Amino acid sequence: MTSPLKAFIFDWAGTMVDFGSRAPVCALQGAFSDDGLTLSEAEARADMGMAKRAHIAAILSREPMRTTFVSVHGHAPQDDDIDRLFHLVEPRMVAEAARFTQLIPGATDLVDILRGRGVRIASGTGYSRSMMSAILAAAAEQGYAPEVVVCAGETLYGRPSPLMTWKALVDLGIWPARACVKVDDAEVGMAEGREAGVWTVGVAASGNGVGLSLEDFMALADPAERVRPAAEALATAGADYVVNSVADIAGLLPELEARIAAGESPGGSPCRIRI
Repeated sequence: MTSPLKAFIFDWAGTMVDFGSRAPVCALQGAFSDDGLTLSEAEARADMGMAKRAHIAAILSREPMRTTFVSVHGHAPQDDDIDRLFHLVEPRMVAEAARFTQLIPGATDLVDILRGRGVRIASGTGYSRSMMSAILAAAAEQGYAPEVVVCAGETLYGRPSPLMTWKALVDLGIWPARACVKVDDAEVGMAEGREAGVWTVGVAASGNGVGLSLEDFMALADPAERVRPAAEALATAGADYVVNSVADIAGLLPELEARIAAGESPGGSPCRIRI
């Protein structure tokens, strides 16, 4: 089957692996603790999806961490401080990423459906190549191996710039962008997709905005109440669609294909939230 859809570009943590996007939070909190700083989960999650050095810089630029840093170190955060924290984060990220490699339910089924339609599969991540090593191996063992993986640091700018998505499309040799889809759980991922000119699908329940393991999420008395704010944040950030997880994207395909076949471009109408 030939689809008007040309390619999907998937994020990793919170989108295809690591339900709740927990690995980065654990790594960041541990690294900041090593530097004498207490980082809350909310602070760690506020800039999720960015390359990790940029993520650290964003955390340090915001209150209350900026004031806390000054009280601990006696000066405002400088580039050397960002570098030091990044060097503390990197080995922790490698270790934590290796702990959270389980594919999100429905991920391989969706990829099989897409490939059956002739859709190419790529991915992008705020993790560096070293941070992705264990994830790539574990995902392949579980049946998911995208054709292209673009990691943080492999383009001049990371999210919310469109460069990682553009690099993925260039490496695939695919165009036009308006026939492609970016899937992410983070607001900067929606901004990236919008800037790149592709369709954007936010996954709310499995991602950073909710931040719960699959088991804890399934135990919620009212999951929709917890998911709604995350879905609205993704919509505000530029999503064309928001669903609970990648397991729900197959149901969007006929609609997306019809919109592309009709010549419709991304971003031309309000976000459609399907949670």
